[in-house]
Amino acid sequence: MHRRRSVTLADAALAPPLFGQVARAVLALGNERLQRTYQTTFWFPLAEPPRSVVEEAALALARHLPRAARARVRGVEWWLSRMWTSDVRVDFHRDHDIQRARRGGGTVHPLVSSVLFLNRARGGLLVVTEEPPDPRNPSCAPDRLDQMDLVRPEPNRFATFDGDLTHGVLDDRNQVPQAAAAGRPRRGPLRRAVILNWWPSRPWSVPRFGDRPLYRALALETRPGPR
Repeated sequence: MHRRRSVTLADAALAPPLFGQVARAVLALGNERLQRTYQTTFWFPLAEPPRSVVEEAALALARHLPRAARARVRGVEWWLSRMWTSDVRVDFHRDHDIQRARRGGGTVHPLVSSVLFLNRARGGLLVVTEEPPDPRNPSCAPDRLDQMDLVRPEPNRFATFDGDLTHGVLDDRNQVPQAAAAGRPRRGPLRRAVILNWWPSRPWSVPRFGDRPLYRALALETRPGPR
């Protein structure tokens, strides 16, 4: 019996002009909030006009979601993933509404988790598995990594998977990152991606893009209205 794949891939997921716009805008951010890239999240209701180029891309990427999930999704929570693969600082985890869990509201997962890769990287494979994270292991890696899907970063590749699955990033040698990796030299370009979690309702306390003066390189230019 073959194991069902956990990840669905769409290559050339965005039209080239839109993908180029997203990739250039993220690159133009430089090191802005690089150390807090995973904590800088935004909420975008799909029924409203986009405020950023990432949100414009989200509208186009929604067609790649599973049909059943697409019917229930009302918005997307997004943030940027930027790392040196020689210094991976994100553990294996399952996406959830963090503020809700912290305030005693229980663990709620998005309908779909997804990654839009912006460039190639040395190593840096995405790992997705049904096995739970294990805090006893380096990077909270699951005990068993033989039952997993691996996704290589490629420009304009869009990976989607169920929002309650475990996932993480391998290092520049495509090994589970070790605690000592934090002291290793940072080599090569950043591995850049946009993370998009698709929800039926807004996660607690996630701001809209533009509510704070952050990431202005991603903002859509104001289009003049009719005169």
